[in-house]
Amino acid sequence: MGFIELKHIGKKYANSDKNAVTDFNLEIEEKEFIAFVGPSGCGKSTTLRMIAGFEEITEGELYIDGVKMNEVAPRDRGISMVFQNYALYPHMTVEKNISYGLKNMKVPKDIIKKKVDWVIDILGLEEYRYRKPKNLSGGQRQRVALGRAIVKDQKVFLMDEPLSNLDAKLRVSMRNEISKLHRSLGSTTIYVTHDQVEAMTMADRIVIMKDGVVQQIGKPMDLYEHPQNKFVAGFIGSPQMNFYDVTVNGEEMTFADGSKMTLPKATAEKLASHKGELILGIRGEDIKFDSQNIDVYKQNSQQAVIENTEIMGNENNLYFQFGGAQTVARVSKYEVCQMGDRVEFVFMPHKMHFFDRETEMSI
Repeated sequence: MGFIELKHIGKKYANSDKNAVTDFNLEIEEKEFIAFVGPSGCGKSTTLRMIAGFEEITEGELYIDGVKMNEVAPRDRGISMVFQNYALYPHMTVEKNISYGLKNMKVPKDIIKKKVDWVIDILGLEEYRYRKPKNLSGGQRQRVALGRAIVKDQKVFLMDEPLSNLDAKLRVSMRNEISKLHRSLGSTTIYVTHDQVEAMTMADRIVIMKDGVVQQIGKPMDLYEHPQNKFVAGFIGSPQMNFYDVTVNGEEMTFADGSKMTLPKATAEKLASHKGELILGIRGEDIKFDSQNIDVYKQNSQQAVIENTEIMGNENNLYFQFGGAQTVARVSKYEVCQMGDRVEFVFMPHKMHFFDRETEMSI
């Protein structure tokens, strides 16, 4: 049994003809960092709120540390929650915002002071101790919100898109701070985000959701390398995986624009039992422009005209039309192309993903 168990959890709102969350099953180990990720409206925040007790569970059972929690009040679940909007008291200083929950719990003053001092120290908030929220930056406010959750010393931390209001630079630094806090506190953390980069860089495991249904659960690189369906393949990774409608006949693969490639024998055998019309997926970094790879896979080399380039600093993204679809290749910063350049490239055959065109499930 996991430290937190969700068994066939479902949520259906009144006057709705379909579930917001359907048959959600997950076991979370103690001290694990789990990320719920997916597009807006996929049910990730609803699931988090059911764990917190803010939403009623309409189907299934929730257990925390072996105790069924369906009817237990939020304050008695041993949970601290960090919200997207910080939810700080504007008339209170940093110190008082952090200590407020402990005062409500009737914790002795000397213990409150000791805990607040510790939290302020580990979050680097000492110089802001007596400031009010209006005099703090977004990152500082977020640290105060984290401090208020940490100081209660609860068994579980729930975080609902806590970084979505911060600018790009602050998001990166706060991601690092939250990861360090998780490791130092040894807390069990469930983190909701729509940003797959946050999920990939912070979580031990990721739960990917769509339309209230879990699509795949796994470690970040397992999801990246072995997506179970086209949705997961396209959601995880930046830039998004390239997709093409293809027809496979033996070892010959034909694209929508008539381009052809020869498949490795092992791949062709794997696809033989499926219908000839499939979806091919390949990530941008697995499209190669260097002479060494072109020499190795010469029989499958293709040509295209560069339509746009994105200079990212450490790498470049090259956009062009191929196979009847917009294609983006991710190359090193030394591989510079200009708009209008005709380029030669190859797909890495062992990095191709194939999906059933009807079910979109991985083959």
